[in-house]
Amino acid sequence: MKLIQTEETLAIAAAKSGMDEKTARKYRDLGQLPSECTVRHTWRTREDPFDDVWEEIRGFLETEPGFQAKTLFDYLQRNHPGQFQDGQIRTLQRRVKIWRATEGPAREVFFAQRYEPGKLCESDFTHMTSLGVTIQGQAFAHLIYHFVLPYSNWETGTICFSENFESLSAGLQSALWELGGVPVAHRTDRLSTAVHNMDHPDEFTRRYKGLLDHYRLEGRKIQAGEPHENGDVEQRHHRFRTAMDQALMLRGSRDFSSRAEYHSFLRECFDRANAGRRERFGEELKALRSLPQRRLDTAQRINVRVGQGSTISVQKNVYSVHSRLIKEEVEAVVRAEEIEIWYAQRRVEALPRLRGEGRHRIDYRHVIDWLVRKPGAFENYCYRDDLFPTSRFRIAYDDLVRQSPARATREYLGILNLAARESETGVDEALRLLLEREEPISADSVDRIVKSGERPEPVTDVTIDSVVLSVYDELLVGVTE
Repeated sequence: MKLIQTEETLAIAAAKSGMDEKTARKYRDLGQLPSECTVRHTWRTREDPFDDVWEEIRGFLETEPGFQAKTLFDYLQRNHPGQFQDGQIRTLQRRVKIWRATEGPAREVFFAQRYEPGKLCESDFTHMTSLGVTIQGQAFAHLIYHFVLPYSNWETGTICFSENFESLSAGLQSALWELGGVPVAHRTDRLSTAVHNMDHPDEFTRRYKGLLDHYRLEGRKIQAGEPHENGDVEQRHHRFRTAMDQALMLRGSRDFSSRAEYHSFLRECFDRANAGRRERFGEELKALRSLPQRRLDTAQRINVRVGQGSTISVQKNVYSVHSRLIKEEVEAVVRAEEIEIWYAQRRVEALPRLRGEGRHRIDYRHVIDWLVRKPGAFENYCYRDDLFPTSRFRIAYDDLVRQSPARATREYLGILNLAARESETGVDEALRLLLEREEPISADSVDRIVKSGERPEPVTDVTIDSVVLSVYDELLVGVTE
């Protein structure tokens, strides 16, 4: 078009443009670019194999839009033998996709939200087990209580092991005190520890409401089955786990020497994530309200009576206490990770808290005095498996049963009593020494080794046989046949 204005003839302009004169004349007369002359392709180049059955397929989709094209294709192959080949499934998938986009039901719309600084905070629990973190070689299954400010995306979190109220309370309070202020509202999902069911007159549980009132927080909850309403923290779950995974790769190991070392690593990850949010976070800080004078102790206190079995039941789990407390009423202070047992204004026990319900934790030291006096109760004791502190104690008991079934229980209880009076670790090492030497196990032989101070050689060499893949191939051949 430029050359037409400067050259003497159309032929010269066409030649310099690299096109035929007739083509140049066409575009000159049309006054359009080649891209503007393109005819949109709206016709089919081959016959649609699903034309004859499309109304049947449409009926299925209108009745139940969730039908997958693969399911409908399988249906057609069954009801129209030989008419449809496997390679035609992509054609049906495209046609179903077009139907959904042009005639199907409206899809759910997600509306972007505008947040104001200091107005809202969100929190939720996220599982971290998939990252494969270990402590001294042992799998560390845990969760993170994740706290996020939607306006600035500032985030923090604490390690916990279950979605109970104590973990929620400890995590929320730690986040607020680390933040140095309190937003207007706190939103969470429908945690049973915080939110009542729909048929309950109160919106929030009494303990959660007390926590909100202490910090002057407005409680908000999402609708049932709508996690996207807590979308900021849900999205941060995914991104933080991804960042953690990458950081663990850079570290070169997912094993930590202690929980404290892992906690420090976790804090570094949060600090790095928050480093680029300082400007908006500064706006948040200016809008936050002041903290109360002190943190709220939200540990649950339960008065329970110790039963004849020297056990108590706390939140549908069974724990043992010392037999001296049988028939006495004690106070169980339930915290996020432990349960303290108080009697006469003194803390007499601190027990690891069990996760879930219907579980039990029996410490042999609490009942061994009377088990030694009543050895016949051991064989059918409902919590007998708890009386094997380590795998070697179990191996020793099985070995005693093979040696002398009549005296096995008395001998084992003597060994267990020795572990309670002396040292569980020392007895475990003595059992290892006897098992390695293949010497007869007895309470006297264990007592002699413990008192002598003899220790087995440390285990240093571990040999792992190479994997023979041909064995697996043989299994596959068997399955195929």
